[in-house]
Amino acid sequence: MDEGDAVDYALLDHLAKPYIAETGQRVLAYLETLSEGLLGYRISRYQHSLQAASRALRAGECGEVVVAALLHDIGDALAPENHAELGAAVLRPYVAKHTHWMVLRHGVFQGYYYFDKIGADVNERERYRGHPAFEATERFCAHYDQLSFDPDYDTLPIDAFEPLVAQIFARKPWGAHVEADWPAGEV
Repeated sequence: MDEGDAVDYALLDHLAKPYIAETGQRVLAYLETLSEGLLGYRISRYQHSLQAASRALRAGECGEVVVAALLHDIGDALAPENHAELGAAVLRPYVAKHTHWMVLRHGVFQGYYYFDKIGADVNERERYRGHPAFEATERFCAHYDQLSFDPDYDTLPIDAFEPLVAQIFARKPWGAHVEADWPAGEV
């Protein structure tokens, strides 16, 4: 890499732009891999993701939070033990600080609903109390994540979310939105 010059790197930047512009489409394609894996649940993680996003959309959440609900478990297929970190990393260049924090910490907050059944502390999330995104993350898990394992819920199809995903991933990576604490209005 140290043998390249400014012309070489300008060319690489030029060639990368169309690929980067298709990030949202690749993320949606990868999301479908959640149809397989993690057995034992009444629905697949793909259906869970669609259901969580359906609930967030119907609750009137902004587009950024709806996309976060859709993608919060995207890391499950590749890294089940640290899926929250992977999902948060995928979203980080495109979302506000607290949306990123919410996805990053949702695994701990979700534990409130089941950690007692596996010998863990249901109050583990309390170590984050006082963080400005605590209540939003608590609400996210209560209303969208933990409820979204219902095989009878009227879940929206993926195409209902494609425009929102396209809008979020069309943002300039690491643009001003990543410095905002909360999502900046409707997407």
